[in-house]
Amino acid sequence: MSEKFKTVLKYAFLIICTVVSVFPLLWMVIAATNKSVDVIAGKLSLGTNLVENYRNLIGQQPLWGNFWNSCKYAILVTVLALVVSSMAGYAFEIYRDKAKNMVFSVVLMTMMIPFVALMVPLFQIYSRLGLLNTTVGFILPSLATPFLIMMFRTGAKAFPLDIIEASRLEGLSEFQIFFRMFMPTMKSTYAAAAVVTFMNAWNNYLWAKVIMSDNTTQTMPMLISSLTSGYVTDYGMLMLAVLITTIPTAIVFFALQKYFVEGITGAVK
Repeated sequence: MSEKFKTVLKYAFLIICTVVSVFPLLWMVIAATNKSVDVIAGKLSLGTNLVENYRNLIGQQPLWGNFWNSCKYAILVTVLALVVSSMAGYAFEIYRDKAKNMVFSVVLMTMMIPFVALMVPLFQIYSRLGLLNTTVGFILPSLATPFLIMMFRTGAKAFPLDIIEASRLEGLSEFQIFFRMFMPTMKSTYAAAAVVTFMNAWNNYLWAKVIMSDNTTQTMPMLISSLTSGYVTDYGMLMLAVLITTIPTAIVFFALQKYFVEGITGAVK
């Protein structure tokens, strides 16, 4: 088999993979501009019903209120989770203690517990604390996740200890070393963690469904679910809602994709 033929096969395979990956997104955009009957019929060309779908959507659902709720929850979860989890990962790696590896193993073991198993006790605790239908109730379970702690500990392994020792000799406190020396150095890890955390928080449906029962506190995934719960589903309106919901996560990913791979592999620049 000649090298030219191998190259053609490789590019053909990549083109097929690209089409398979991009087609659902393209179909979503097309469906958002068509009537429900056209979507069901499998129409693959842009329609003229985008404005009508939008009017129906904002007329039936509090679209922008739910959109704002999702933005608020996702941004707060992302910022606070990055700070808390990075401090935990930094501490597990930098500070010396005989029991830290055992504690870290316990933290990792919690990854094997499905969140569904924790929902009932969490709901009971938050209900007694009066945290139902609140921002605090939504974000608390996501502030320190084993995956993020593991990611930041992996990144901290590549952080030069000489910098810490020199900073201590200069009189910097431990918090100053963390915020002024560690955080700027680990920007790729923070970017990768931000993408993962934001997408998880934005797409969080199960916990939001459990703790948010008030219409004024619901999120975009809950709005999409409500559009499919009736006797008749308007697929054009539904796909427009899905398209609007997809935009923020796409923006975050493309804005931070430069650092995403570096952060996942634990590289330090």
